[in-house]
Amino acid sequence: MATDKYLETFIEAQALLEGHFILTSGLHSPRYLQCALVLQDPKLSGKLCKALAKQLKDFEIETVIGPAMGGIVVAYEMARALGVRGIFAERKENLMELRRGFTIRPGERVLLVEDVVTTGRSSKEVREVVEAAGGVVVAVASLVDRTSGRDPGFGVPFFSLLKIDVPTYEPADCPLCREGLPLVKPGSRKA
Repeated sequence: MATDKYLETFIEAQALLEGHFILTSGLHSPRYLQCALVLQDPKLSGKLCKALAKQLKDFEIETVIGPAMGGIVVAYEMARALGVRGIFAERKENLMELRRGFTIRPGERVLLVEDVVTTGRSSKEVREVVEAAGGVVVAVASLVDRTSGRDPGFGVPFFSLLKIDVPTYEPADCPLCREGLPLVKPGSRKA
Protein backbone atom coordinates (compact mmCIF):
# COMPACT_ATOMS: atom_id res chain seq x y z
CA MET A 1 0.00 0.00 0.00
CA ALA A 2 1.37 3.39 -0.93
CA THR A 3 1.40 6.05 1.80
CA ASP A 4 -0.97 8.28 -0.17
CA LYS A 5 -3.52 5.43 -0.14
CA TYR A 6 -3.97 5.32 3.67
CA LEU A 7 -6.45 8.20 3.84
CA GLU A 8 -8.29 6.76 0.85
CA THR A 9 -8.48 3.44 2.74
CA PHE A 10 -10.24 5.15 5.66
CA ILE A 11 -12.59 7.03 3.33
CA GLU A 12 -13.49 3.85 1.42
CA ALA A 13 -14.28 2.11 4.73
CA GLN A 14 -16.54 5.08 5.61
CA ALA A 15 -14.35 5.54 8.69
CA LEU A 16 -13.81 9.31 8.26
CA LEU A 17 -16.94 10.83 9.78
CA GLU A 18 -18.05 14.45 9.45
CA GLY A 19 -20.12 16.28 12.11
CA HIS A 20 -19.61 17.47 15.70
CA PHE A 21 -17.78 14.95 17.86
CA ILE A 22 -16.50 14.75 21.40
CA LEU A 23 -13.19 12.92 21.35
CA THR A 24 -11.89 10.59 24.04
CA SER A 25 -9.74 13.51 25.24
CA GLY A 26 -12.84 15.65 25.84
CA LEU A 27 -11.97 17.94 22.93
CA HIS A 28 -14.50 18.62 20.17
CA SER A 29 -13.83 18.11 16.46
CA PRO A 30 -15.64 18.36 13.10
CA ARG A 31 -14.16 15.01 12.00
CA TYR A 32 -13.77 11.63 13.63
CA LEU A 33 -11.82 8.60 12.46
CA GLN A 34 -13.73 5.47 13.45
CA CYS A 35 -10.84 3.02 13.05
CA ALA A 36 -13.05 0.10 14.05
CA LEU A 37 -14.65 0.36 10.61
CA VAL A 38 -11.23 -0.24 9.02
CA LEU A 39 -10.11 -2.82 11.59
CA GLN A 40 -13.24 -4.96 11.13
CA ASP A 41 -11.65 -6.29 7.94
CA PRO A 42 -8.94 -8.78 8.98
CA LYS A 43 -7.06 -8.60 5.68
CA LEU A 44 -7.03 -4.80 5.68
CA SER A 45 -6.06 -4.48 9.35
CA GLY A 46 -3.30 -7.02 8.78
CA LYS A 47 -1.96 -5.07 5.78
CA LEU A 48 -2.02 -1.76 7.64
CA CYS A 49 -0.30 -3.14 10.72
CA LYS A 50 2.27 -4.99 8.64
CA ALA A 51 3.13 -1.70 6.89
CA LEU A 52 3.43 0.06 10.25
CA ALA A 53 5.52 -2.79 11.71
CA LYS A 54 8.10 -2.37 8.92
CA GLN A 55 8.98 1.01 10.44
CA LEU A 56 9.78 -0.69 13.77
CA LYS A 57 11.86 -3.70 12.72
CA ASP A 58 15.07 -2.43 14.39
CA PHE A 59 13.63 -1.88 17.89
CA GLU A 60 14.06 -5.45 19.24
CA ILE A 61 10.47 -5.46 20.47
CA GLU A 62 9.44 -8.34 22.73
CA THR A 63 5.82 -7.41 23.43
CA VAL A 64 3.18 -5.12 21.93
CA ILE A 65 0.59 -3.50 24.19
CA GLY A 66 -2.39 -1.29 23.44
CA PRO A 67 -5.18 0.28 25.46
CA ALA A 68 -8.61 -1.29 25.40
CA MET A 69 -10.69 -0.76 23.29
CA GLY A 70 -9.07 1.00 20.34
CA GLY A 71 -5.67 -0.59 20.74
CA ILE A 72 -6.68 -4.24 21.09
CA VAL A 73 -6.88 -5.17 17.40
CA VAL A 74 -3.87 -2.98 16.56
CA ALA A 75 -1.79 -4.62 19.33
CA TYR A 76 -2.76 -8.08 18.12
CA GLU A 77 -2.03 -7.36 14.45
CA MET A 78 1.22 -5.52 15.22
CA ALA A 79 2.34 -8.41 17.43
CA ARG A 80 1.53 -10.85 14.65
CA ALA A 81 3.46 -8.76 12.10
CA LEU A 82 6.46 -8.55 14.45
CA GLY A 83 6.28 -12.18 15.58
CA VAL A 84 5.93 -11.29 19.28
CA ARG A 85 3.23 -11.45 21.94
CA GLY A 86 0.39 -8.93 22.00
CA ILE A 87 -1.46 -7.80 25.14
CA PHE A 88 -3.68 -4.94 26.24
CA ALA A 89 -4.32 -2.76 29.25
CA GLU A 90 -7.85 -1.89 30.28
CA ARG A 91 -9.63 0.45 32.62
CA LYS A 92 -10.84 -0.55 36.04
CA GLU A 93 -12.42 2.24 38.06
CA ASN A 94 -11.03 4.74 35.52
CA LEU A 95 -7.39 3.57 35.83
CA MET A 96 -5.46 1.56 33.27
CA GLU A 97 -4.09 -1.76 34.47
CA LEU A 98 -2.97 -5.16 33.29
CA ARG A 99 -5.68 -7.76 33.80
CA ARG A 100 -6.58 -11.23 32.52
CA GLY A 101 -3.24 -12.65 33.68
CA PHE A 102 -1.13 -10.35 31.47
CA THR A 103 2.30 -9.54 32.93
CA ILE A 104 5.39 -7.65 31.84
CA ARG A 105 8.75 -8.71 33.18
CA PRO A 106 11.42 -6.23 34.30
CA GLY A 107 13.43 -4.96 31.34
CA GLU A 108 10.99 -6.29 28.74
CA ARG A 109 11.09 -4.18 25.54
CA VAL A 110 7.57 -3.04 24.77
CA LEU A 111 5.97 -1.32 21.79
CA LEU A 112 2.90 0.72 22.75
CA VAL A 113 0.26 0.99 20.01
CA GLU A 114 -3.07 2.70 19.40
CA ASP A 115 -5.51 3.12 16.57
CA VAL A 116 -5.51 6.96 16.75
CA VAL A 117 -3.38 9.37 18.81
CA THR A 118 -4.75 12.88 19.36
CA THR A 119 -3.44 14.02 22.75
CA GLY A 120 -1.54 10.86 23.70
CA ARG A 121 -3.34 10.57 27.03
CA SER A 122 -4.27 6.87 26.73
CA SER A 123 -0.76 5.98 25.54
CA LYS A 124 0.80 7.79 28.48
CA GLU A 125 -1.51 5.96 30.88
CA VAL A 126 -0.53 2.60 29.38
CA ARG A 127 3.13 3.59 29.49
CA GLU A 128 2.79 4.14 33.26
CA VAL A 129 1.39 0.61 33.57
CA VAL A 130 4.31 -0.85 31.57
CA GLU A 131 6.91 1.07 33.59
CA ALA A 132 5.27 0.20 36.92
CA ALA A 133 5.73 -3.46 35.94
CA GLY A 134 9.40 -2.81 35.12
CA GLY A 135 9.03 -2.89 31.34
CA VAL A 136 10.63 -0.43 28.95
CA VAL A 137 8.55 1.33 26.28
CA VAL A 138 10.91 1.59 23.29
CA ALA A 139 8.48 3.25 20.85
CA VAL A 140 4.87 4.29 20.31
CA ALA A 141 2.98 3.63 17.07
CA SER A 142 -0.51 4.36 15.79
CA LEU A 143 -2.37 3.86 12.58
CA VAL A 144 -3.40 7.54 12.66
CA ASP A 145 -1.55 10.55 14.08
CA ARG A 146 -4.03 13.34 14.84
CA THR A 147 -1.61 15.40 16.95
CA SER A 148 -1.46 18.12 14.26
CA GLY A 149 2.27 18.42 14.83
CA ARG A 150 2.00 18.82 18.62
CA ASP A 151 4.51 16.80 20.63
CA PRO A 152 2.45 14.16 22.45
CA GLY A 153 5.22 13.91 25.06
CA PHE A 154 6.00 10.21 24.71
CA GLY A 155 9.77 10.64 25.16
CA VAL A 156 10.37 7.78 22.69
CA PRO A 157 10.08 7.57 18.90
CA PHE A 158 6.50 7.86 17.59
CA PHE A 159 5.46 6.25 14.30
CA SER A 160 2.23 6.31 12.31
CA LEU A 161 0.89 5.40 8.90
CA LEU A 162 -1.36 8.40 8.42
CA LYS A 163 -0.97 11.95 9.71
CA ILE A 164 -4.15 13.93 9.52
CA ASP A 165 -4.55 17.53 10.61
CA VAL A 166 -8.07 17.91 11.95
CA PRO A 167 -8.99 20.85 14.17
CA THR A 168 -9.89 20.21 17.79
CA TYR A 169 -11.53 22.63 20.19
CA GLU A 170 -11.88 23.02 23.92
CA PRO A 171 -15.63 22.72 24.65
CA ALA A 172 -15.82 26.36 25.82
CA ASP A 173 -14.27 27.57 22.53
CA CYS A 174 -16.01 25.19 20.12
CA PRO A 175 -17.54 26.94 17.07
CA LEU A 176 -19.63 23.81 16.39
CA CYS A 177 -21.27 24.19 19.81
CA ARG A 178 -21.96 27.86 19.08
CA GLU A 179 -23.64 26.81 15.81
CA GLY A 180 -25.84 24.45 17.82
CA LEU A 181 -24.74 21.34 15.94
CA PRO A 182 -25.64 18.12 17.79
CA LEU A 183 -22.70 16.60 19.69
CA VAL A 184 -21.92 12.93 19.07
CA LYS A 185 -19.67 10.80 21.32
CA PRO A 186 -18.42 7.86 19.21
CA GLY A 187 -15.47 6.91 21.46
CA SER A 188 -15.43 4.36 24.24
CA ARG A 189 -14.11 6.31 27.23
CA LYS A 190 -16.07 8.82 29.27
CA ALA A 191 -14.57 12.24 28.60
